[in-house]
Amino acid sequence: MIQELENNYGHVFEPDLLDEIARVGVVKEVPENFKLIEIGQIVRSMPLLLTGVIKILREDKDGDELLLYFLETGDTCAMTLTCCMGETLSEIRAIAETHTKLIMIPIEKMETWTAKYKSWRDFVFESYHTRLKELLETVDKIAFMKMDERLLEYLRDKAKVNGDDIINSTHQEIAYELHTSRVVISRLLKTLENRGIVQLNRNSIKVIDL
Repeated sequence: MIQELENNYGHVFEPDLLDEIARVGVVKEVPENFKLIEIGQIVRSMPLLLTGVIKILREDKDGDELLLYFLETGDTCAMTLTCCMGETLSEIRAIAETHTKLIMIPIEKMETWTAKYKSWRDFVFESYHTRLKELLETVDKIAFMKMDERLLEYLRDKAKVNGDDIINSTHQEIAYELHTSRVVISRLLKTLENRGIVQLNRNSIKVIDL
């Protein structure tokens, strides 16, 4: 495990901190679509991603979801950090986008490491900054972009984080994550196909124009 930590976080954390992470962290491997964190759940540990991709979602009062951002290798989730530090219930849902390996850090280490290691403090602050920027970008997309533009950016982002131009999602799943209807997504995907940007297959979409 220490080698994986060094490969992904060696440029961020000093050796002493890496040793502590390896000693107290719990390695967890989960399959695609595994629910890591649920809304309203008590968060007792925070994740550091070793491999894979996690998507972070919010839910409205009607149960409809909205994709906020993706977490990739070397990331952590600022929303989870906030829950850990404040000992509050989770306000997000975290689902493995791909097969994912991560190391879970007990929440009692958060305050200790913040005081003890400058690299940890910098990592936490940078994570907050990055996630806030992504949240603002999501708000901008909803407020200022047309749905066809949001859909195309979503497809390109999904292809990028998965490292594959084939997206194995149904129209309904995409509609959930973009907080719209399946009918709208199906119509817009057909338009994108007619423009030569995507190729529609049964239960998958190939992004041609990345």
